[in-house]
Amino acid sequence: MNTILARPGARLRLAAVAVALVAAAACGSAPTGGAKPAADTPTGPLRIVAAGSPTASTFDPHGSFANEADAVRSALVYDALTRPDGSGGTRPALGESWEPDPDLRTWTITMRQGVSFSDGRPVRAADALYSLRRIARKGAENFGRLAEIDTEASSAPDDTTLRLVLRAPNAGLPQALEAVSMVVPEGADDFSSPVPGSGPFVPSGTDAQTTVLTRNDSWWGPPPPEESIELRAVPDTQARAAAVTSGQANFAGSVSPAAARAAEQTGDVQVVRRPGVTLYPLVMRLDTAPFDRPQVREAVKLAVDREQLVQTVFLGLGTVGDDVLSPDVGPGVEQRTRDVTRARALLAEAGFPDGLDVELRSTSLYPGMDTTATLVAQQLAEAGIRVQVTLEPPDTYFSTVFASAPFYVSYYGGIPFTDIARVALVSQTPANETAWRLPEWDTGFAEALGTADDAQRAARLGELQRQIQTDGGYVVWGFGDGVDLAATGVTGAPTGPGFSRLYLDQLSRN
Repeated sequence: MNTILARPGARLRLAAVAVALVAAAACGSAPTGGAKPAADTPTGPLRIVAAGSPTASTFDPHGSFANEADAVRSALVYDALTRPDGSGGTRPALGESWEPDPDLRTWTITMRQGVSFSDGRPVRAADALYSLRRIARKGAENFGRLAEIDTEASSAPDDTTLRLVLRAPNAGLPQALEAVSMVVPEGADDFSSPVPGSGPFVPSGTDAQTTVLTRNDSWWGPPPPEESIELRAVPDTQARAAAVTSGQANFAGSVSPAAARAAEQTGDVQVVRRPGVTLYPLVMRLDTAPFDRPQVREAVKLAVDREQLVQTVFLGLGTVGDDVLSPDVGPGVEQRTRDVTRARALLAEAGFPDGLDVELRSTSLYPGMDTTATLVAQQLAEAGIRVQVTLEPPDTYFSTVFASAPFYVSYYGGIPFTDIARVALVSQTPANETAWRLPEWDTGFAEALGTADDAQRAARLGELQRQIQTDGGYVVWGFGDGVDLAATGVTGAPTGPGFSRLYLDQLSRN
């Protein structure tokens, strides 16, 4: 669960900070000419601790982010072509407007004018095209995100026009561009340290663990009131919480619900919840024994006690899941009822009358991943599935376990279903973690993306999710609420825009 702890003290102007920084995250339209209002700068840096290991740190915005800290840093240093609007839609960023051709295969994006990188160079369509081509070259690292764009056939005919040619019709391209379309200067390829960006902050000092970000006063959007941000990567969930409660940090990301509630008891923070943004699905690979047998997969799904997991792992701050990967899948999903007797019978049908032994791998990087594994092992034992839990180091978990282990606890932080499908479900994706490879499903997904009508497209995507629920290798037992903690006494309660909302929105894009 993504949880933010916000500490009071010098941060009584958090509401003003929040509004401007959320605007930075969402890249809302702002006048590009004329004087900007002066920023109200509190004293000292805003200190954030985020999930991440220094040994897995990267400054490259076009690869994959094993660290939340890297994702947040990149989101504040670089601008993308589009941004989420906070309600499921897409709003302009560096791409000020877009228009598809009638068959949804060629999109013309008009670049925002008057925007510069932090070193003074203007941001051009050629920079955006170069960045998209670099993203395509690094597809093995970023799980093939944006692979639907034929970057070699695409062009930048002038400084403000970007013409994107797709491999197949796609009505949802603007949303897809929210993901990893960070724009860097044409030719930039050495990311041993950050390169110039066009975002609201500029790195003024950085190493693998800590980055100091200074406000970019030439940024085109609303000026952030904070003059500087100190962002630190901390792999241990308890250490992140302790950093806030001891006064070493103003915010901490991804601490446990228990720590959040304990901090709330002190009266120093207030809780804001955002429903259903975190899930820790169990992953079963369909090409590896014993999960290559549908009876075994169904037995696992029936043996899991979903309500107990939600109450224990999320402390009730969430909803029970139905093995679909998005809580807004629509009508028609039947809730599974736990049935240990039926699970045992299915194991016998699969050739395991005496049960079976499996290894479940997990980690402690995000709060609740290790608890999930321990509790699942106890639940499956009642059905005759004897589970050995192996906890892997948090700094290497997603490089050694993701999309390779037969049975493990995964993590998704509010990513749209279409992004999950591109990353983990389409047959040829580099990270097909459940080995879900059905050509007819791929065809259905492509047809759904090419459906112009929003309601019809959503209905088709819902049908595809229901097929995953029935036959796939995911056990999605629940969706955890995002829990933000903000300083008590802050005016303008962060139930709307808030810095913690910015933080989580940035994570959900990566």
